[in-house]
Amino acid sequence: MSIIADNENLEYKKSEDKKNPIIKPVSDENDKAFENNIRPKNFDTYIGQTSLKENLKITIEAAKKRSKTLDHLLFYGPPGLGKTTLAGVIANETGVPIKITSAPALERPRDIIGILMSLEEGQILFIDEIHRLNKVAEEILYPAMEDFYLDMTTGKSQTVKTLRVPLPKFTLIGATTKAGELSGPLRDRFGIIHRLEFYNEKELAQVIKRTASILEIEIDDKGALAIACRSRGTPRIANRLVKRVSDYAIVKYDGKITEDIANESLDILKIDRYGLDTTDRNLLKLIIEKYDGGPVGIETIAAAIGEDSRTIEDVCEPFLLQCGLLQRTPRGRKVSPETYRHLGYKTQNQSSQQSLF
Repeated sequence: MSIIADNENLEYKKSEDKKNPIIKPVSDENDKAFENNIRPKNFDTYIGQTSLKENLKITIEAAKKRSKTLDHLLFYGPPGLGKTTLAGVIANETGVPIKITSAPALERPRDIIGILMSLEEGQILFIDEIHRLNKVAEEILYPAMEDFYLDMTTGKSQTVKTLRVPLPKFTLIGATTKAGELSGPLRDRFGIIHRLEFYNEKELAQVIKRTASILEIEIDDKGALAIACRSRGTPRIANRLVKRVSDYAIVKYDGKITEDIANESLDILKIDRYGLDTTDRNLLKLIIEKYDGGPVGIETIAAAIGEDSRTIEDVCEPFLLQCGLLQRTPRGRKVSPETYRHLGYKTQNQSSQQSLF
């Protein structure tokens, strides 16, 4: 049964359980359904990361012929490139169940012990943001990954005994956006380590067309490419922009996304041809206008634009560095000559030449 919340004017759905009624936002369920529907289920529908896919296909085929479980895998790279999706694809390709969790959820030793004890033979355990595991959980994982044993203690003081509990052979898949923060012993226990790369515009256009077909959105090739050009090389951003551009096309036009409609709607969203949003442009303009192009420290930038320094490092900087608009130096951040041209400023060389004459 659907009801309307008085204060927030949002649609909610009531649980069918009369004893324990739970009210959940319908929009949340729709968002989860959207994410699950667009996630590829096998390598044939997984677009991009070509070399990684070929290597994984060989690894999976070899494991099947040996009748052994896969080696532990570690995927790292910027957020939104499909690390979680890839873990699900591997589970489907190997025909085994997957258990998904995240490192922040494993706060206490019994959390990780409970998950390991509940695993079945050959099952995949996926841990997202694995670099955030605490030291105790890491120590528990070491023997579990290497020897498939769980070291436990019983008793107190002089009666303490150490037990080695056997575990079923499993495959651990770890995902992280900060491979450098993983401890050496944990990283060395992964047999396969791969970095996910940013997508090119052609690959993103294929992702966009696939998502549009699943959501029954009409889009042409040029419209898909226009969105791909502003998606920062990231499928997650591309999928989000497809929905926003589709909303605009339905309200303002006949619902079909063309190149002109895509560019018009993304201009309204203040996303430029590089995929930069307002925060990115404010960051770059600050360095140019206030600090003469840099270098300037990250803490100074964060305080000036009102953002957390970790947000700038994790969200803004990776793509700005990738496309050459921002540079890291020992003295701080500085912008490139391309940044001046993109934002419509005169370069430092042009300004110095004009001052001479």
